[in-house]
Formats: sequence, structure tokens, C-alpha cells
Amino acid sequence: MKKVLLLIALTLSLSSCAWWSSMWSSKDKEYDDVVVQAQNEIKLADKTGFLWRDTEKFLKDAEEAKAAGDMDKAIKLAQKALKQAQMAQQQAKDNAAPVVRF
Repeated sequence: MKKVLLLIALTLSLSSCAWWSSMWSSKDKEYDDVVVQAQNEIKLADKTGFLWRDTEKFLKDAEEAKAAGDMDKAIKLAQKALKQAQMAQQQAKDNAAPVVRF
């Protein structure tokens, strides 16, 4: 009986490890994809001259969070940098052709 319970516990722990490793690798891929997008958008925003002050800081903070092992925080910060870079580009477009409203 003890052998059966030990075998079940071992099986569950190994399957759990496999699940965690697959979750971790998918988060790594998601993080890498967001960082590449953010870097490209930051370059475009910088060319327009409207790059926001903290955008690159969020990307740096994301790298630090990843190094600390907090992938959820790293992904959120990278997404924040991406969103700010996109909004900076939109700001540049809006200022290029301003609409006067009375």
C-alpha cells in the first residue's frame, strides 16, 4: 500500500513539474515577444521625437523583474512600455495635423 501511495505521489509531482516548466517557458516566450514589440515601438516613437519619459524605464524595470524571477511583473511592465510607445506615436500623429475645434 505504501508503495502505491509513493508511486502516485511521485507521478503527481513529476506531472506537476512538467506543467510548471511548460507554463514557465510560455511566459518566457510571451515576455520575449512583448519586449521585442516594445523595443520596435520605442524606436519608432523616438524617431518622431515624442518618446515619453518613462517608457524605456519600464522596459528596464521589466528586465530587472525577470532577473528577479517575477515573470508576471516583468510581462506587465513590458506591456506598459509597449503601450506607452504606441501612445507616444499616436500623440505625434495627433500633433502633426491638429484639429481646431470651437
